[in-house]
Amino acid sequence: MTPTSQDTAQSTPPEDAMPGPEQIAELRQEIDWLDSEILRLVKRRTEISKTIGAVRLANGGPRLVLNREHDVLTRYRDLGKEGQQLAMALLSLGRGPLGR
Repeated sequence: MTPTSQDTAQSTPPEDAMPGPEQIAELRQEIDWLDSEILRLVKRRTEISKTIGAVRLANGGPRLVLNREHDVLTRYRDLGKEGQQLAMALLSLGRGPLGR
């Protein structure tokens, strides 16, 4: 599924378009669905990353490819400090902790 510009919009609706308290349950249900999708995608990302790492190591490559990790960190920069933390968590899930 390809995100649309609506999916990627990060702005809060104008106050006159703000949902009322009666929509909270529906909005929470959407958050729950989004969380399940995020979790599904993170698990898939982790699986792919571990496969790439295993293939790279089996062929004499390095455990880390720093320019690739930098590219991932750059992608999450728009989310600020928390985005960088999220990117680091995703990288760690895929390759394991550093310093082993």
